[in-house]
Amino acid sequence: MNTHQKTYHPYTSPFDPCKPIVEKTYSTPPHLYMGFQPPNLPQFSPIEALKCGTLWTTFHDPYYNALEKAEGGLPT
Repeated sequence: MNTHQKTYHPYTSPFDPCKPIVEKTYSTPPHLYMGFQPPNLPQFSPIEALKCGTLWTTFHDPYYNALEKAEGGLPT
């Protein structure tokens, strides 16, 4: 499974007073799926690298919270 967004279904008790969260998601970083760093990877500019937190575009994994995903918009 080579997707960065993974889901799981936690146990929900029938006696839980709150509405259960049926499906939860989490993100895995892209470097987990790369055995080694190949040479000549594409790079961000220095300013973009500071904003993204990495120099290489293949290792960039933006974080979107649940509200941004629900609205369907991307962060600016």
